[in-house]
Amino acid sequence: MNRLCFKPVAFTLSVFLAVTYILCVIYGLLFHEYAMFKAWEALLPGFSWLTWMTFFIGLAETILYGIYVALVFVPLYNYFNRKYGHDCSGQS
Repeated sequence: MNRLCFKPVAFTLSVFLAVTYILCVIYGLLFHEYAMFKAWEALLPGFSWLTWMTFFIGLAETILYGIYVALVFVPLYNYFNRKYGHDCSGQS
């Protein structure tokens, strides 16, 4: 039975969200009229468009969101995989 380990999932999600955040900030700088900065301001406490300090605050928060998702997802996945993983058809 395959179990997920917390650290690889947390690192993967954190890096994925950090890269996505950086790409969105770059996109917002290039195409300001299509930027998502209002969404970032709503999702990331302390973030505002755009200073170096708020950029790094947003980056830290996206990394923390990745860790949070892993903290919730990994135990849930391992629990349900242990309970139902032997039968992928959904029948007991």
